[in-house]
Amino acid sequence: MMASISRKGNCWESEHCSDAPIESFFNSLKNERVFHEDYATREEARQDLFDYIEVFYNRTRRHSALRYKSPAQHHAAWMAEQKLVA
Repeated sequence: MMASISRKGNCWESEHCSDAPIESFFNSLKNERVFHEDYATREEARQDLFDYIEVFYNRTRRHSALRYKSPAQHHAAWMAEQKLVA
């Protein structure tokens, strides 16, 4: 990931880029997990964030942009569709 270096509403990296998806992810991460935790060590924080992203966010959490499927479900459906096309 690369942080944007422009102000809100201005995207200097590309004419068509959008920070919205990554901003949405970090908003979810902070509101659903980080703000409710008090980590004793960096390792504890790292493990908890890994669990949130890999176990919950990617495999369980439903996303409105994916028609209320998890990224794992969306990917599996896409892979099945690719096999039918091939």
